[in-house]
Amino acid sequence: MRNVIFITLAAILFSACQPAEVANTNPASAAAKRYDLKGKVVSVDKQAKKATIEHEEIPGFMEPMTMDFPIREDWVWDELKPGVEVRAELVVDSTADDPYWLEKIGIVAAANPGQPEPPINENFAQVGQSVPDFSLTNQDGKRISLKDFRGKAWAVTFIYARCPLPDYCIKMSTGFSDVAHAINDDPPLKEKIALLSISFDPENDTPSKLRSYGLGYMGQGATDLGVWQLAVGSDVEVKKIADFYGLRYEVDQNDKTQINHNLRTIVVSPEGKVTKVFAGNDWTAGQLLNELRSAAGI
Repeated sequence: MRNVIFITLAAILFSACQPAEVANTNPASAAAKRYDLKGKVVSVDKQAKKATIEHEEIPGFMEPMTMDFPIREDWVWDELKPGVEVRAELVVDSTADDPYWLEKIGIVAAANPGQPEPPINENFAQVGQSVPDFSLTNQDGKRISLKDFRGKAWAVTFIYARCPLPDYCIKMSTGFSDVAHAINDDPPLKEKIALLSISFDPENDTPSKLRSYGLGYMGQGATDLGVWQLAVGSDVEVKKIADFYGLRYEVDQNDKTQINHNLRTIVVSPEGKVTKVFAGNDWTAGQLLNELRSAAGI
């Protein structure tokens, strides 16, 4: 997913005009692509300068989904609240440092002050929910399923080996390899914790390719992944799993070697229940390991 997002915002609330746009200190390149976006704010994180927006389909680019969008202007946080409906311009720039951003945000409908908090989307994994069974093939050609993880706390994330973005699959796999090293070096911990990365590119990510991919992240000379497994299945198998965990992905129509996708990393208890959902890339190996220890009761 070659996406870079930056936001220059001009908003209108009822008939009142907001201040002029703040000067863009990180402008998009001439190669940037722009798409109209319309959606509703689900939550805001002023400190991280991000808003979670449930957006409609972006024709020719992305299906409807709920995802985080970085916002760098400070004034907007006085207007962006859960329930606010917005229009914006999604900027995609493969040459920039960040993955994606919004510009020219306009508030088209204010939130109802008395409305309840947005309901939980039951289509996505929720804390306390039992995870469904699955059937995949791991990096060693072995069929694996949920029973192989029973009795252990485990984390699952989603990647594809050709992903070029440092803040997407590369960051997920770096984090998982760091956690794997920490667990592999602690024999008692190794008996209680596991890691699973699932590829959503079965056409290219064969088991042997995933093994090489994982060993590359484990470091020069590595011959064993330890507690970390990488697995792939058919499109139907992977789509079923992805839908439960809230992962959305589709081939980039402008570059079919790339896959546009969001991020999901989930921690599961030894009993097979969700204990933590990381919806983006704002987690560290230390945080993930702490969540796994907590889920394992260590």
